[in-house]
Amino acid sequence: MRVLHHPILGDETRKTNATITVDGREIPAIEGEPIAAALLAAGIKKFRETPKHHKPRGIFCAIGRCTDCVMIVDGVPNVRTCVTPVRDGMIIYTQKGLGKWGVEK
Repeated sequence: MRVLHHPILGDETRKTNATITVDGREIPAIEGEPIAAALLAAGIKKFRETPKHHKPRGIFCAIGRCTDCVMIVDGVPNVRTCVTPVRDGMIIYTQKGLGKWGVEK
């Protein structure tokens, strides 16, 4: 769910004009919004798994200071999705462990 009517920032006027692919699933998004915001709006809360115990992680700080929201974006691992803007056509994968370069399936 997105905040469309903010008491300080005003009304959301941007349109859903981008599509990102997350683990093979197409997700509508707003170009320029953080990837994490698009994922949460689509009901996706698990962004990565820890290396040792394979525990799920998602948003923690939401300001780019921790690494809980890292995912593989366009073949690049360890991308902080809370501060990385959506671009139409991005290919995103849930990161397992430390991540690997290239497409992970």
